[in-house]
This record gives sequence, structure tokens and C-alpha cells, in this order.
Amino acid sequence: MQRALLVSVVTGTVCAVLSCWMTLIGWSLLGDAVSHAVLPGVVLSYLVGVPFAVGALVFGAGSVALIGVVNRTSRVKEDAVIGVVFTAMFAVGVVLLSTVPTNTDLMHILFGNVLGVSDTDIWLIMAMAAVTLTVVALKHRDLTLFAFDPTHAHAIGLSPRRLEALLLGLLSVTVVIALQAVGIIMVVAMVIIPGATAYLLTDRFERMLGIAVAVSVVASVLGTYASFHLNVATGGAIVVVQASAFALAYLFAPRHGVLGRATARRRAETTASS
Repeated sequence: MQRALLVSVVTGTVCAVLSCWMTLIGWSLLGDAVSHAVLPGVVLSYLVGVPFAVGALVFGAGSVALIGVVNRTSRVKEDAVIGVVFTAMFAVGVVLLSTVPTNTDLMHILFGNVLGVSDTDIWLIMAMAAVTLTVVALKHRDLTLFAFDPTHAHAIGLSPRRLEALLLGLLSVTVVIALQAVGIIMVVAMVIIPGATAYLLTDRFERMLGIAVAVSVVASVLGTYASFHLNVATGGAIVVVQASAFALAYLFAPRHGVLGRATARRRAETTASS
């Protein structure tokens, strides 16, 4: 449980930080693409005998680069390119998966196995998380400006293309970090739900980062404990808690929640009529 909590909290923190930029830019589908595209790398890593993170990172970054190349060199729109690449890569992974004699460990990658992480996995996760958070801290202002106004970023001398490539690289690393906690199938939720939840609760980006991290960490801890006591999948439990937090924000957020807006309208109508 100590290992599981450590990995869950670290994973939740990194995913939450990056999810804020994913939400603002509108890259939810891209996160889904990267999470599925790493499957061939995971299978090949298993066959060769190297850590899963190595192959996953190579294929994650490669899929992002491939999406960018096809998008820039064809008339096909970006969403279609993303769909083609991630379904093709995932299909390749499924084909490779069918050739592996035993798939016990690989099923853990698909659905998560945070209760069974090894010392090597923990060190890899901690190292990649440290690198990701350090880069985010150093490039925080540039990435935020790129998310809100890429034209202005270019006007003051920043390269939107380089910032986009940096953010996509960080996304690839973050997906690899989250594999052990929730698996490939649900990793996209970890890099979208915290930012989307925080987006409903505040209009300030700095506060959004703090709320997203808080939601993700609390969900990671509660989900891990729930999976242990209820004997259910850890990744699924974490995502269910995150989804519950989003549902509460969607309904009850003071300014942007459904019920919050309805209450504000009633008050305005009452004030106007009186």
C-alpha cells in the first residue's frame, strides 16, 4: 500500500499539472491518442526484456511526431490524423500482444497494477516525474502564454512550434508515468479530468493548477484505499473518484456549474422583479 500510494500520488500530481494545459488548448483527443499508441512499445519492451517505460516513451514520442508530420504534409484535418495514428498503433499493439505466450504482465499495463510496482518501476516513475515537473516549472510562463495566445507568444520572440513540441513531449512522458497506476485504457482520464474539473471551479490559471493537483491527489489516495478494501481495480477506482469530483463540479460549481448558474439566474430575476 505504501508503494501504491507513493506511485498514485506522484502520478496524480504530474497528470494534474499537465491536464490544465491539455484542457485549455483542447488536446483531449491527443492525450487519448498517445495513451493508446504506446501499446506496441510496451509489448516490444516485454519481448526484449527492458523496462516497459523505455518502449512506451519511444512509441509515445514517435506517435506525436508522426501525427505532426502527417498533419503538416497532407490536407487531412488534425482530428482525423490523430484518429488514424492512434487506432493504427493500438491495432499493431494488439497484434503483437496476441503473439506473446503469456500476457499476464501486459494485461496489468492495459488496466494498471499499482499494487505490484517494482523498485525499478518506482525509480523510473520518480525520475520521469522529476524531469517533467522541473521542465514545467522552468517553462511555465511560456507554456501558459502559448495556451492562451500563441500569436502573442510568436510576436514576443517565442516559437509556438517548439513550445507545442515541448508540451507534446511532456504529454508522452506523463502518459508513461501513469501507465503503472491506471493502465493504458484509462490513462487519458488522468490527464484530462483534473484539469477539466478545476476549469469549472476557477477562472485563474494559477489557482486552476492548485485545484487540479488537489483533486488528483485526493482521488489517487481515496481510489487506492477503495481498491484495496473493496478488492477492485485500482486504476478504475481512481478514475471513478476523479469522475465523481468532476460531476460535483459540473453540478455545483458557483459560477460555471449547472445548478450554480441556475441559482444565479433566479437571484438576478428576483432582484430585477423587486
